[in-house]
Amino acid sequence: MSEVNSSNCSHDCGSCGKDCSDRDLHFKLNSRSSVDHIIGIVSGKGGVGKSFVTSTLAAELQRRGHRTAVLDADITGPSMAKVFGIHEKLMGDGELIFPEKSSSGIQLISTNMMLDSDDQPVIWRGPIVAGVIRQFYQEVFWDDVDYMVVDMPPGTSDVPLTVFQSLPLDGIIVVTSPQELVSMVVEKAINMAKMMNIPVLGLIENMSYVECGKCGNRISIFGESHAAEIADKYGIPLLAQIPMREGYAQAADEGKVEALSVPEIAAAADLIEKS
Repeated sequence: MSEVNSSNCSHDCGSCGKDCSDRDLHFKLNSRSSVDHIIGIVSGKGGVGKSFVTSTLAAELQRRGHRTAVLDADITGPSMAKVFGIHEKLMGDGELIFPEKSSSGIQLISTNMMLDSDDQPVIWRGPIVAGVIRQFYQEVFWDDVDYMVVDMPPGTSDVPLTVFQSLPLDGIIVVTSPQELVSMVVEKAINMAKMMNIPVLGLIENMSYVECGKCGNRISIFGESHAAEIADKYGIPLLAQIPMREGYAQAADEGKVEALSVPEIAAAADLIEKS
């Protein structure tokens, strides 16, 4: 069998004839870094608020006294630097890259920190994207991280596959919204994780409803929820149903997501702490 080196593997299994079934292809951390737990945040499709869940979950873990980091693996559609209000570019010491820190001390790295301007498009093919994810994990000084939250791109193609194969994930949280079409696509993401033996820690439904400020009634703008049915079907917990609240979008746009109070995200943080 041909020798496989995880450091130079492109993780493009479709064009590779090597048998890696008995190899550990996880990226290895550098000797100066420490990361205890890695949680992936995934969705079957875009537009469901995956990045909102990633950022508010990281902020909640940081508030609880954990040293938290965010790795923005959505390489071609990065948003984490913006929602945390970080505008600085990446620096290093000639050996490792230093992540930037948010106002509360969250360590963070994102593609936008490498670009000349935030509106510069990232037009890279799969192997290059996989290489950037490797660099973000291996060549960054992650300083005694308790929990790393990975914001993954939507879908089940190259980049989610690279993360599933290459990072030692403790588990994933799947984000959905109430529309039936989204629910169908989310099931694909759950099945992908199960096929790759990645634990699915739970399901979070975002934009579940709007609460009337006068009467308190819940209005299901995007239709009735199917989250409980999906969670029951796959035997995973429904961690939260996050409503649409005034100020959420504005806080993210202004880089002030850490100032938000999202009570529903606490259940996800509780589960992660117990895992």
